[in-house]
Amino acid sequence: MTSYDKWTRAVTGLLFLLFILVVAVLNILTPDQAFSESENRVLEKKPPFSLRSLLAGKFTSDYEAYITDQFAFRDVWIGLKTDADRVMGKKDSNGVYLGKDGYLIQHFSSPLDAEVKDRVQAIRSIHQTAPDLRKYIMLVPTAALLQDKLPAYAPMGDEHAALNRVRQSLPSDIRFVDVYPALSAGREDAIFYKTDHHWTSKGAYYAYRVLCKQMGIVPKDEAAFNIREVTDAFYGSLYSKSGFRHLQPDRIDLYLPKEESKKKVEYVDEGRTADSLYQMDNLSKKDKYTVFLNGNHALVRITTDHPDGKKLLVVKDSYANSLIPFLAEHFAEIDVVDLRYYEESVAKLIQDRQFHDMLFLYNVKTFFEDTSILNILE
Repeated sequence: MTSYDKWTRAVTGLLFLLFILVVAVLNILTPDQAFSESENRVLEKKPPFSLRSLLAGKFTSDYEAYITDQFAFRDVWIGLKTDADRVMGKKDSNGVYLGKDGYLIQHFSSPLDAEVKDRVQAIRSIHQTAPDLRKYIMLVPTAALLQDKLPAYAPMGDEHAALNRVRQSLPSDIRFVDVYPALSAGREDAIFYKTDHHWTSKGAYYAYRVLCKQMGIVPKDEAAFNIREVTDAFYGSLYSKSGFRHLQPDRIDLYLPKEESKKKVEYVDEGRTADSLYQMDNLSKKDKYTVFLNGNHALVRITTDHPDGKKLLVVKDSYANSLIPFLAEHFAEIDVVDLRYYEESVAKLIQDRQFHDMLFLYNVKTFFEDTSILNILE
C-alpha cells in the first residue's frame, strides 16, 4: 500500500468520524418535534427509563423508534433516499407505488375469508338490533382502480373482487351500493387525488348519484353547484407516507350549492358548533383534506332546514367526509359516526335518534385493515 493510499484512507476515516460527530451534536441540539407536518403524524416521544422496561427489551425498542423519529433533518434524509430510489428505478416506498402521471397508489392485499366474514357479521349484528331501519353499504375502490397508472408488474390485490365478496355475503335487505362501475366510467376525470389516498369531490359526486338512485332520491345536477377551487397546493397523505418528492400538488374543489340553505354542524364530543360543512381555515394546514367536516370526529350531528324531517346515520371513514355535503341537501338531520373514535353504543344511538336510513361508507382498504367496525355492538 502506497503512502498516498494510506493518506486517503486516513482522511476518509477522519471525515466519516467528523460526520458522525456533527450528526450526533445536531441530534442533541435539535429540539424534539411533536408532529411531522410532512408525514402528517405524531412523532415518538423520548421513552421513560426503568430497569424493568430495559430488561424486558421494551426501552431499547422504544428508544430506537424515538431516535428514528427525532433524527435531525429527518425529512431531508427521507427525501434523499426516495430520490436515490427513483434514480435506481424503484417505484415503491412504504407500501405506496409511484405510478404514471404522478399518481401515488397504495398497495392493497386481498382480504382473507375470515376478514370478510367478521366484517359482514358485524354489519349483520347491528342489522338484527334494528331490522326496520333501511341500511346501505358503500365500499369505495381506491386509486388502484386506475390500473393503467400502476407501475408495470406491480403486485396488487383485486379490489373489485373483494367488493363482490362482501356483496355476495350480505343479506338481501341490506342494499349494497356498487359505485365501481360509475367510478370506472369516469376514470378519465380527476376522481382521485394524485398525492392523497382519498377520492376528489368529483369522485364523491359520481358516487352520490349512484347512492341517490338506491335511496329513491333525485340527485342534484352538477349545474346546481358552484364548483370552486379552494387550493391548488395540496400534498396529501400518500406524499407524506411514501417520501416521494418532486411531484405536482393536487387541487381541492368544493361543490357549493347555488341555492344556499341553513346548516348547523355540531361536534358533539367537543361541545362546539359551526354553520358550515367546510372548515376553510384548515386550507392553511398540512392536511388540507380536513376542510371537509373539519376532519374525523367521534360524532358529528348535522341539522339542515330540509322540510321532510328524514334522519340519516352514517358510519364511516374519512372517504365520507367529502360525500356528506351532497347528502345534506336531502336530509333534515345526519349523524356521522367514526367508530375509530366513538366509544358509545351505536345500537342505543339508533334507538334514541329514530333514524330513517343508515349508511356504511368506507374505502375498501380501510374497511378490511381497520378493525373498529368489529366493535360496533360494544
